[in-house]
Formats: sequence, C-alpha cells, structure tokens
Amino acid sequence: MALASSSSASAITGSSFSRSISASEPKAPQIGSVRLFSRPNVPASSVNYSQRRCSIEPLHAEPKRNDSVAPLAAASTAPEVVEEVEVEDYEGLAKDLESASPLEIMDKALEKFGNDIAIAFSGAEDVALIEYAHLTGRPYRVFSLDTGRLNPETYKFFDEVEKHYGIHIEYMFPDAVEVQALVRSKGLFSFYEDGHQECCRVRKVRPLRRALKGLRAWITGQRKDQSPGTRSEVPVVQVDPVFEGLDGGIGSLVKWNPVANVGSKDIWDFLRSMNVPVNTLHSQGYVSIGCEPCTRPVLPWQHEREGRWWWEDANAKECGLHKGNLKQEDPAQLNGDANGISTDADIFESQNLVSLTRGGIENLARLEGRKEPWIVVLYAPWCRFCQAMEGSYVELAEKLAGTGVKVGKFRADGEEKEFAQQELQLGSFPTILFFPKHSSRPIKYPSEKRDVDSLMAFVNAFR
Repeated sequence: MALASSSSASAITGSSFSRSISASEPKAPQIGSVRLFSRPNVPASSVNYSQRRCSIEPLHAEPKRNDSVAPLAAASTAPEVVEEVEVEDYEGLAKDLESASPLEIMDKALEKFGNDIAIAFSGAEDVALIEYAHLTGRPYRVFSLDTGRLNPETYKFFDEVEKHYGIHIEYMFPDAVEVQALVRSKGLFSFYEDGHQECCRVRKVRPLRRALKGLRAWITGQRKDQSPGTRSEVPVVQVDPVFEGLDGGIGSLVKWNPVANVGSKDIWDFLRSMNVPVNTLHSQGYVSIGCEPCTRPVLPWQHEREGRWWWEDANAKECGLHKGNLKQEDPAQLNGDANGISTDADIFESQNLVSLTRGGIENLARLEGRKEPWIVVLYAPWCRFCQAMEGSYVELAEKLAGTGVKVGKFRADGEEKEFAQQELQLGSFPTILFFPKHSSRPIKYPSEKRDVDSLMAFVNAFR
C-alpha cells in the first residue's frame, strides 16, 4: 500500500494550517518517519490520542524552544507536572457511528486526526476511500504497500489515481535484504508450498508496521461482507489491536473502517455514480486484488476472497495486515494450524463410503499390491470447501459402488494434520488422493473442480 497527501492548497483551511511556513522550516516527515518532540512525562495509559493539542505536537509543528535559563540543579528539583488527558472511548464512538454514512465517518476521522492519519490504499475498490476523503474537502494522505509483486494493471492504476485526485501516494517498500534472503533460501514461489504468511510478513506486514509508526490513526477499506470468517464483526472505528502508532505501545494507534457496514454492490454503485477510476483487473473477473502470484479471477458464484491464496484453507484468509480480526479460540479461524478439533458434525456420511482411521490409511499407503484402487478425501468437517463438495463426493461413492473402486474419507485436521501433511501430500482441505491398484504412491487430484463428473473423469483416467 502507499501514502499520499492531497495537494490542493485551497482545500486546507482552519487555524491549524493558517500560519506561514518559512523556507528554513523542516519538511514534514514521510510515512514511517518519527520526529522526537520535547513533551511532559505523561504515562501512556492516560494519553488521549484524539486530543492532540493537549499532549502531542502536530506533524508539521516546529519543536518548542526551551527558553528556560534556570540552573540545571534547580530544574531537576522542580516538581513534575503531569497533565491529565481524557481517554477517548472508541467503543462508544463506534456505536455512535454505527449507522453513519461512510462520508460522515471519513469526515470525523480526518477532523479528529488531521495530518496524523492516512488512508491505506491497496489498488482495488478501496479507491472509494480516496473519493470519500476528497468529498470532505479536508486535506488527506494516502499510502500503499508496493510488494514488488503487484500486477502491471495495479501499478498503472496507482498512476491514474494520483493524476485524478492530484495527490502523491507515499509508497512503502519491503526491506531489500529481507526479500533477498527469503528468495535465495526458498525461491520465488515458496508460498505455494508452505503458505503465504512468511512472504506477506516480509513484503507487507513489516513495511506496514514502519508506515504506521509515523501515524496516530489509519483508514482501511475493510468490509464485513469481504470475509465472513474474519471480518464479520469489524467496527467502524477501533483501537488497533496489533500495530503501534507514533507514540508507541498498545493503544497508540486508532483504526478507522468507514465502509465496514457497506456491501460490495453499494461500493460499486458509488464508484460508478461518481465516475471514479477503477483497476482494470476488475473487468477481468478479479474482485479482491493483491499480489499477482496470489490473486486470480473468481467465478460469478464464488466469494471474492476465493481469489486469494486459493491453495490454502478458506476460513482465515488474512495476510497479516488485519491479523487482529482472527479469533484464536476458534479452530476454524486458525486455518487448521492448531491441533484443536472443532465440534462440527461429521460430513461425507454414506454407506458407500469407508471412514478410515489413522492405522487404516497408513496400511493403505504402504500397500503396493492392492486388490482394488481407492479414492480418498482428506477433509475437515468445519471447512466450507469440504462441506460444499459433500454432495458430489457422496454421489461419486454411489456411482462407484460395485465397480471395484473403493471410496474413502480420512479426517485430517487436529492431531492428524501434521501426519497428513508429511505423509499424504495434504496442502489444504479438501485434498483428494487416488491410490492405484498396482502402485504404492497415491496420485493427488490437481483440480479445484469437485463436481461428480470431474471426479469421475479423474478416477477413470487411472482405472
């Protein structure tokens, strides 16, 4: 994502922007930079980050001059004055703004934080945030994370947005040494093998952390309907549970989500009605847009997040930028990484299906001279992709009954997941394996088409 500031001088009004700026005045720091100011020793727990005039210098402010001529000894014995600052109730504010429009929420955010807040822009439909900020008439800043792996269309879109709004996006880049170490040790596409978290941590999360350290608040395009598994409870404003702001420590950064309660259709109706430029990838079937290797178009009936990291489990598709959305106590949210087992009812129930135990599938994998071939699904009952293919897999079992092909299932979450990953090629749920009659090595079904005809064609190819 990248940081931009609106360049229209006429849009900057109010006493905080009225003073003249001398040629010798230091330039405002970029996103991710920190300027140290002399300030009273105020405990972090008592600081109200929304009342900046009480305890914090604006980003463009000149350092206060110390005109005191008192001897150091006298100064050291002077009683310390700690200014009490009222703590903002952001949970209460979120409730007050729950029914507010995105424009009203955006205006409130920009009014409250001024130059200490910025819009996080990914190059997708979150361009709506920039339009809302533009409509408030207030100055605003925009930043974006350039991972080095974005689509060419996204880079062209960044340029178009800058020209359309007359702004300069402030781009954040990953550390070159970290990227070099990752690629040299694991290759350019390691995320297909061991998950996207490590690459996202280097290319996105750490640059974002640097950017946010120069801010007191940020604005995101999160919506509740984007990812039912992780974003269904996103408030319009919150204290960021993961990242730190300019003053450091938990609670030093506020996160605004002006379109949290807006549906995808309403966002697109707004973009069209305001003639806002959009990423050309959207016209090619892309809905959620990220890095080129990890983003693909989705079909009309698919959820937008199915176009991201499609080789992984579906329930917790977050790259780390919004890690606070994940509820660690929910096994489904943990993407199967924990060894907990959910209480979801079992699936793939049929008299034509064999439920394999750990010992059963180990024996099946070791056999070299099987009497009949097997097709087995490795599944987790909480996985909605597994749930979605239940009907077609049960129907497949019925069609194969009496044909000499056995149909089985093996629950591979919880304590069995590590074994399944190491011995059974489990990458994500569901994984489908075909055990040929005269070979010990199973063949992994490579397609995501899990209708009964596609599965039958896979079986027939090896019979």
